[in-house]
Amino acid sequence: MATTAGTEEEEGKRRKAHGMLKLYYGINDEGKSSEKLLDPTDIDGVHFNPEHYLTKLRKEKSLPELMDIEADMVRQIRALDSDMQTLVYENYNKFISATDTIRKMKNDFKKMEDEMDGLATNMAVITEFSARISSTLQERHQHITKLSGVHTLLRKLQFLFELPARLKKCIELGAYVQAVSYHAKARSVLHQYQHMPSFHGIQTDCQAIMAGLADTLRQRFRDPSSSPQNLSECVELLLSLEEPAHLLCDEFLAHGRGRLASHLSEIEGASDILEFVDRGCGGFISDACLLAASYQSLFCKEPGSTAQMAEEKLTKFLDELSEGYFDLVEKRLREEKNPGDNSLLVRALDRFHRRLQAPSKLVPGCSFNRRGTEIVVRAAQERLSQYLQALKDFFQVCITDVRQALAAPRVPGKEAPALGDLLSMLSGSVLNQIKSVLASVHLFTAKDVAFSDKPYFKGEFCSQGVREGLIVAFIKSVCQTARQFCDSPGEKGANTPPLLLLLLSRLCLDYETSTISYILTLTDEQFLGQDHSPVTPVSTLCSLARSTAQTLLNQYVKSQGLVISQMLRKSVETRDWVTTIEPRNVRAVMKRVVEDITGVDVQVGLLYEEGVRKAHSSDSSKRTFSVYSSSRLQGRYAQSYTPSAPLDTNLLSNIQKLFSERIDIFSTVQFNKVSILTGIIKISLKTFLECVRLRTFGRFGLQQIQVDCHYLQLYLWRFVSDENLVHCLLDEVVGSAAHRCLDPAPMEQSVIEVICERG
Repeated sequence: MATTAGTEEEEGKRRKAHGMLKLYYGINDEGKSSEKLLDPTDIDGVHFNPEHYLTKLRKEKSLPELMDIEADMVRQIRALDSDMQTLVYENYNKFISATDTIRKMKNDFKKMEDEMDGLATNMAVITEFSARISSTLQERHQHITKLSGVHTLLRKLQFLFELPARLKKCIELGAYVQAVSYHAKARSVLHQYQHMPSFHGIQTDCQAIMAGLADTLRQRFRDPSSSPQNLSECVELLLSLEEPAHLLCDEFLAHGRGRLASHLSEIEGASDILEFVDRGCGGFISDACLLAASYQSLFCKEPGSTAQMAEEKLTKFLDELSEGYFDLVEKRLREEKNPGDNSLLVRALDRFHRRLQAPSKLVPGCSFNRRGTEIVVRAAQERLSQYLQALKDFFQVCITDVRQALAAPRVPGKEAPALGDLLSMLSGSVLNQIKSVLASVHLFTAKDVAFSDKPYFKGEFCSQGVREGLIVAFIKSVCQTARQFCDSPGEKGANTPPLLLLLLSRLCLDYETSTISYILTLTDEQFLGQDHSPVTPVSTLCSLARSTAQTLLNQYVKSQGLVISQMLRKSVETRDWVTTIEPRNVRAVMKRVVEDITGVDVQVGLLYEEGVRKAHSSDSSKRTFSVYSSSRLQGRYAQSYTPSAPLDTNLLSNIQKLFSERIDIFSTVQFNKVSILTGIIKISLKTFLECVRLRTFGRFGLQQIQVDCHYLQLYLWRFVSDENLVHCLLDEVVGSAAHRCLDPAPMEQSVIEVICERG
């Protein structure tokens, strides 16, 4: 840095001095004399006249101005003197050095002049001697040139006459390359002068010798134990001997076929897929590349028809031989049916794809790259199918675990697993498995994987393969599997635990509300495909999940209603209602019905929200049931009937039904606890009603039905959405029992209440 600063300072001073010289000589910036310098009053001009200058100043300037000009001129003179002194001091050493250099140059030039004089004298002597030699040899020059040509010709003739012996000697020593080189030099001359007997004999001998050499080279070429280097040497020599190129190509490739085929039998014994690929790439692919490189260096060096023919033969050969290798690779990949560790398969496919790039670049016409990509794509598709089946199997295992947990006997002192815990376990396990599968599949699209930049893995693999073929297909499979539990009786659905139906319905409902959207969002984020093919909308899958949840919930209500209905049906059908004794308490089956419905209420409450109920009346648990369907109707029409015309109770019942609301027993169940319990109770009471209509009752049988219905009214109204529904159904039960009663004498309401309170 200091050196640079010093250099810049010296350069600045040099420019300043140069400017002063320009100023002194009257040179402007363009190197030309300025017109104003002709003015005699210009103190800086070459035509400056002091007298004119002073006269002009005296005329134009006042005394103070003259004094100022004088002071300024004195200051400029002093500055110029100082600058000139500085210039001399700074360049003093240069002046001294220049003086010494000039003095030394004078001495050196003096010595150089002496040497140049001596050189000129020597050159004159050499010129003189050269002229004498030329004049002396002028007569013999042509003769010497002629003798030299004859000598060269004799040497060539000697080489030709000795050629057969030389060729034999080279062949005996194994110097085949030297023998071919000798023959190549003389071949054109022998062919040109073959009409001469002497040259014809030499040509015949040489052809016989070279034919024997060609046979020897062919034997070495066909020897299976020959090394690639020996093969290349044999082919080069045979080509130099003008052997047909297409035959040599075929023989060269046939020799390589055996070596490559031996690798195919060696790679089949690999223990895992990565070792299998390493063996194939290190053996078959590497030797195929070496074979192709050697072949091209021998037969495809110079462009032309021969090179084109050789390239076509090589391409066809590689395509035919690679079919066996690719078949082995596909067969081995089909054996990889364990999707546990996907990284090993992806590494093997990546290595396989990378190693195929070398032969593809070496022989652009071969199908290595295309076939390799197809194999990788099929392997990825097969792995997606395996993961889909693994997810289905995992879901089946989870369902089995849940069924076992629901069916396991209760150990005293140990609480049974709650439905909420089972649902969380099932949903969490399936979701974690999906995430694990997505992480494994994502290895196919990792940036460090060679084939991840292929169009298939950037587009179709992400959208149609992972999203549609794996995730969407699994979601549909979950819904389909869940629906199978709703099969008709006698099939799979007949043995399905009701709690499993309830749990699966809640699982599908959760899928509809949040899980499906979350899974597909996660999939789309991890697999940003560039494919614009249509995909299944989230709304379609949510609709499918909700429909499945609705089907499962309806089946649960039917199955639970069927369980309670069976108890009520048996209790009605197995009792003799005509001869029964006077009721003293509520039948045990009614208590069991209330207990079961209470248990269902608890179970459903663990998975579903409460729901909306209609406002309850203050006397919901104290409704009474008349023997007839409506005491108001009975009172309204009683006055119209005389004792000779008894009241037709069937007619009154039918009239009452016209004015009551229709009760849809198997209506669609809503996703809340109240709606579910309402559906179960409707099915149970409807069954109870139909069973009562098929029986004949005595006085005490009717009274027992009154007690049972009042007991059910006391407890069931709180489970349904509308208490009038329970009241209407129980009212019909009591009315039907009265219609079927031989001696309809109803029990007093106060007695019924006492019995029910005691029960």
